[in-house]
This record gives sequence, structure tokens and C-alpha cells, in this order.
Amino acid sequence: MGFAIAEELASRGAYVYLIAGPVSVQTKNKNIQRINITSAQEMYEQCVQIFPKADGAVMCAAVADFAPVVSSATKIKRTSEELTITLKPNPDIAASLGKIKKKNQLLVGFALETNDEVNNATSKLLRKNLDFIILNSLNDKGAGFQADTNKITIIDRNNKTYNFELKRKDKVAVDIVDRMVEEMGL
Repeated sequence: MGFAIAEELASRGAYVYLIAGPVSVQTKNKNIQRINITSAQEMYEQCVQIFPKADGAVMCAAVADFAPVVSSATKIKRTSEELTITLKPNPDIAASLGKIKKKNQLLVGFALETNDEVNNATSKLLRKNLDFIILNSLNDKGAGFQADTNKITIIDRNNKTYNFELKRKDKVAVDIVDRMVEEMGL
């Protein structure tokens, strides 16, 4: 979804920084500068460095909430003993950007929910100081991950909701960017 949004923004003349994890998807537009990262910490560092210079950010990466305290560079061999993995919280990138967001910047988030979807997404919108949030439901067939389609609901700070039908991700990106343009008054 992030690549589709980046392509749509770039096709409308925006210069886009695309901070992306290890995926095989390639960018097409020359107005997209791709920054490859391999960890949530790297993504956090890139976002807090770039955001202050940007007009806005769309936070659609599915960054893990937790990471192992200890990781291994080599395979951990099977033993007969139990193995315990201790996790630590990853930085909350959207909340961090929400804290440094300026009045003229737009901050858009995503919420992947499975229950009490609208309330959970609205809570996230307010907690993280987002301008609007895109709700994805794992209950909608063909939406979310590992599909070329998505079905979204956009919720803004005034609790107004915009519901969209299932469609290809490049068409969903048009809906999202249209809402961004409207929100920025362009």
C-alpha cells in the first residue's frame, strides 16, 4: 500500500521519501527517493530525521510493536531445552512524529484492526496526533496484506468517516491522496 501511495503522490508532482523494509517491490517514478532499512529502529531514525523537513507523512508500514532483546546472527540449533525470547518495545514512530508535528504538517496513520475497529482506530488517531487514519479490517476478504486489493475507511479528527469499496491498491491510493489534498487545502 505504501508503494502505491508513494507512486500516486509522485505522479501528482510531490517529491517522496519512501522508507521501506526489505521487499521486492520497485518504485517507478523518479520523484521517489527510496531509503531501504532493515529494522524498526532504522525506520524510526530515518522518519524523525526526514519528517521535520517534509509537508507530511503517511505511516503505513506494518512495523512490529516488539523486537527481541537479544538476536543471533547465526541459526539457533534445536536442543531439548525450552527457549525463551524476551521482547522489548520498538519505538512508536507515528506517536513520535505526532509529538514533533508542526501546525502546517499532515500526519496520516493506518490501523489494522480485528475487533471494535472504528473505536480502536479513532483512539489511535487521537493518541498519536494524526490528522486522519486509514482503517483496514482483517475481517474484510481481500483487504490488507498479501493482496493487490484493499478496502478502507478513512476517519478524520472530526470523527467523520469515509467508507470505500474493495478495489485495487493503486485505486485506493488515489482515494487516500485525494483526502490528503483536501485536508491540506490544495
